[in-house]
Amino acid sequence: MAQTSIILQTKRVNAYFGKVHAIQDVSLEFRSNTVTAMIGPSGCGKSTFIRTLNRMHEEVPGARVEGEVLLDGSNIYQPGVDPVSIRRRIGMVFQKANPFPSLSIFDNVAAGLKLAGFQRRTVLQEVVERSLRQAALWDEVKDKLKAPGTSLSGGQQQRLCIARALAVSPPVLLMDEPTSALDPISTAKIEELVMELKNEVTIVIVTHNMQQAARISDHTAFFLMGEMVECDLTSRIFTKPRDSRTENYITGRFG
Repeated sequence: MAQTSIILQTKRVNAYFGKVHAIQDVSLEFRSNTVTAMIGPSGCGKSTFIRTLNRMHEEVPGARVEGEVLLDGSNIYQPGVDPVSIRRRIGMVFQKANPFPSLSIFDNVAAGLKLAGFQRRTVLQEVVERSLRQAALWDEVKDKLKAPGTSLSGGQQQRLCIARALAVSPPVLLMDEPTSALDPISTAKIEELVMELKNEVTIVIVTHNMQQAARISDHTAFFLMGEMVECDLTSRIFTKPRDSRTENYITGRFG
């Protein structure tokens, strides 16, 4: 199998909430067209870390980041870099589906494109259909694109948010526990979708579900108390972890 290139990389990333040191010296590489899962007990820093990857962390008052996050070799924290442009290239899907409540299904997906200056109806229609197909939602909504995004079921709303993120063609997609509020059938659909989408985007997913990490990821990183203990091929993490703390967590001795 050909070695994929590194698309995203962190070098000694530290994240703070005021004086609280939430993430400590995390250096990680994410290869293109792979899925990397972040696992670890609640409060270990997984969600904080993933938010440093597209400059969402600094949206919290008093929060700051030290270190480098390189997207295609360029540091996204360099002075003069526009965080909004970074978030177009590194999309994000949250734990709770958050379609824009006042917008239709169509306009939810088209929102990012319109912000980027795309107005031509034919272009918008083409991209909305493509994004909804990518999110495995087109067949379910193609006859009701004018209905509010909030009229969909929870699982459909989450796939709508994935379509919205995909519409601006980001090379990287971050997912912060995207199935934790969903039923098993909706969860299975999202997992299937993640495995298909990695052909087009690089995915970083935070999950509290170790079985999910084992099913859908190529690499797994284990976090504990703000530290990344280890990252390796998922098959190795779940069978022969190098660190006893990883083994203790995976075998249920704590967490």
